[in-house]
Amino acid sequence: MTALFTRSTMLAVAGTALALSLTACQSGKDDNATATPPTSVTATATTDASASAASSESADSGTSGSSTGQQTSTSTPACTAADITVTAAKQDGPPYTHLVLTAKNTSTHSCRLPGFPHVQLLESHKQDVPAVAKSKPAAPVVLTAGAPAYALLKVSNGGTDEDNEPVSAFSVTLQGDPTVIAVTAPGPDGIAADPAQALIGYWTPELRNGADDF
Repeated sequence: MTALFTRSTMLAVAGTALALSLTACQSGKDDNATATPPTSVTATATTDASASAASSESADSGTSGSSTGQQTSTSTPACTAADITVTAAKQDGPPYTHLVLTAKNTSTHSCRLPGFPHVQLLESHKQDVPAVAKSKPAAPVVLTAGAPAYALLKVSNGGTDEDNEPVSAFSVTLQGDPTVIAVTAPGPDGIAADPAQALIGYWTPELRNGADDF
């Protein structure tokens, strides 16, 4: 009786151990099953990171393109006196208070015409004519071969009480080039100029009549 009870007890213990072992295996499978989603999440995160990196590269590429465009205009060599010819014509009038200066690119290459022409009207008045800031264009003026640019030059107020002097020719220099360009004043008798009233506009790619009143 005791031996039978002992054997039964051992079988029961063995059965319990087997059941626990099966339960542990099933639990392990469940654990493995629940471990799968994080792998999927990690893949999603990697995909998102790749997309973000691609977006960043695209944005950088766009910025680089814009920067390259800007470098293209600024890398164009500045026009020199050897690249252009400058002529003067009367605007409106009489009285003829303003001249239009035209700078034409006579070279075979493009060049950049920065700033404004530095003008001296009289030998007795060696100061440059002051520039009008509001006439400055939004972008640098780049002239292709044969293309013109313009600048408006005020020479007087057109009054009889001014200290006007006759001018048959005057000097122009370009920004960055000290070479003096002699420009013939328009008309058979030249022009009457008062250096105290004179003003000069910036170079612009088009003749902006009325846009730069000064």
